[in-house]
Amino acid sequence: MSNPILIQLADAQVHFRGATLGEELHFTWKQGEHWAVYGDSGKSLTGLLETLLGKTLLSQGSLETPFARDYTEQQSQAGQVHSFRDLIALVSQDYPIRNKAGLQNFYYQQRFNSADVHDTITVGSYLQSIPATRKGPWTTEKVAQLLRLNHLLDASLLMLSNGETRRLSLAAGLLRQPLLYLMDQPLTGLDQESRAAFGDFLAACIQANIHVLLTTTSSEIPAQITHIAYLKDSEGLQTWDRTQYDPKTRPAPIHSWDLSPVLHILSTYSVYSGPVVSLEEVSIRYGNTLILDRLNWTIQSGERWRLRGKNGSGKSTLISLLIGENPQAYSQNFSLFGKKRGSGESIWELKKPIGFVAPELSRYFPRNQSLRKVILSGLFDTLGLFKSVTPEQEALACTWMEAFQLQGLAEKYFYELSLAQQRWALLARALIKKPQLLILDEASQGLDEQQRDLFKNTLQDLLTHIPTAVIYVSHYEEDVPPCVNLELALS
Repeated sequence: MSNPILIQLADAQVHFRGATLGEELHFTWKQGEHWAVYGDSGKSLTGLLETLLGKTLLSQGSLETPFARDYTEQQSQAGQVHSFRDLIALVSQDYPIRNKAGLQNFYYQQRFNSADVHDTITVGSYLQSIPATRKGPWTTEKVAQLLRLNHLLDASLLMLSNGETRRLSLAAGLLRQPLLYLMDQPLTGLDQESRAAFGDFLAACIQANIHVLLTTTSSEIPAQITHIAYLKDSEGLQTWDRTQYDPKTRPAPIHSWDLSPVLHILSTYSVYSGPVVSLEEVSIRYGNTLILDRLNWTIQSGERWRLRGKNGSGKSTLISLLIGENPQAYSQNFSLFGKKRGSGESIWELKKPIGFVAPELSRYFPRNQSLRKVILSGLFDTLGLFKSVTPEQEALACTWMEAFQLQGLAEKYFYELSLAQQRWALLARALIKKPQLLILDEASQGLDEQQRDLFKNTLQDLLTHIPTAVIYVSHYEEDVPPCVNLELALS
């Protein structure tokens, strides 16, 4: 006898953020099945999860949710407002940070300003505020222990690293007491230790009779997964039982973008002579927590460094010093391009020779900013374009869009772009200013395997043509370009 169906998507034409996910999308999720889905596009994978939540437009076909039938009937009889979504938890790639007034009105630099930390609730308070529509086994104490958050319960949400915030989101999902748990790229931003422990988290979910479905890459499919799906752009889902899955189905890698449109620009990058970065006995503390302890680091012109360390080891704090976003820099023995911080330079002078790429930047651009404006904003080190530009600057942006095959999207709102398109736009934004130091903080985070290979290979090709010093942050060895041959490890 076949297992009961939990959710079924039948003959569906799904529209999500201007794209269509297949003409006739079919997906059946049965009791006892735990799914991993990978695909050609991170945007499409997110769209599939939103579809299972009933939050996308179906121009044809249907979404059936028999798993929630008993619950919805009981709630109807009791006269309660209800939805099948009450029984589903979704962990997206957004961040749950709110201030004490309940507003998400933070700016990028704020996490490094100790004066603003007190305006944000703590990890423990946030977990205790998670609403649940039904009783269940999960408590704040249980999820904190399972996700290794006990030592962070009194910490401000604003001070968490990307990986710690991801673990917090997973814990919050459990506190909703779900029957189905959807996770969009849950391994994104996790260090090696946390990725290794993710299987224990899934096992605990499954033992508690939670059915899980996660999007991931084809190389990171946890052992607890029983079924696998491949979402191919415009062609629907291909599915397998785990025992029948052939890893050769993975998408073939793409080598690199054709950089010929920008070769003449790359040849004009200037060479800086002398140390680009010089830190001597640098220590950063927030309250009683010591983040960096007497750190010494010198980066010479043209050197390519990998910066690595566990979640919470201080990588983001160190980068905040370098890009001028951390006010504690003024009390440290710290120089950039031969100038000691606090010697009278403006923040704009400090930022001018530095290009910076980080995935979280995407959340801070105003929603009226087009892709073209985001790229041009790199010339002014602003999160958005707020002044007129010259024809030469416009031409420069067009050339970078051509190199990364973005030219047809120039006037599309940045927030409407796929995750991969946003990553390329942020790289173009950093490179348009011809930086002498390029900082890439998990710059390919969240991309599918094809795009991660493309990003690494394109970056390798770019760096063979320019004398720029590089700091590259990644938890994945396979994402680091070969030319990045020096390393600083934070403990």
